[in-house]
Amino acid sequence: MKLLSKYEIPDIVLLDYFLRFSIALGFLSAVLDRFGFWPESVSAWGNWENFVNYTGVLNPWFPSVLIPFIAILATVTEVIFSLCLLIGYKKALAAKASGVLLLMFAAAMIINTGVKGVFDYSVFIASAAAFSLSWLSKSISNE
Repeated sequence: MKLLSKYEIPDIVLLDYFLRFSIALGFLSAVLDRFGFWPESVSAWGNWENFVNYTGVLNPWFPSVLIPFIAILATVTEVIFSLCLLIGYKKALAAKASGVLLLMFAAAMIINTGVKGVFDYSVFIASAAAFSLSWLSKSISNE
């Protein structure tokens, strides 16, 4: 079945775009939140300082002097993965790396804040979507 058969776009291609844009925009939304882009009423952090503090909560095994660097590294990584997914550069690799990053985030959340947040924020679903996109991207390129 073709979702948009009038345009002859295969469903698998639409799914590829949907997953790519969903994951990328999810990352970019979180990045924008760190810089105060979203209204306070809907923000998770609302500013960089709060994000750095949360990074420290999720990474208590690192010395506090390294936490700002880890926050920067996480942010830059999310931006790079997002851009790669949006433009389709190294899709399978960017998707797999996104899945690993999200899985690491989920593990840190479970270990340091409990399991509820992981499910409330659908982190496992996002990670599974990223791994699925990686597989899907390889499948599309082999057709």
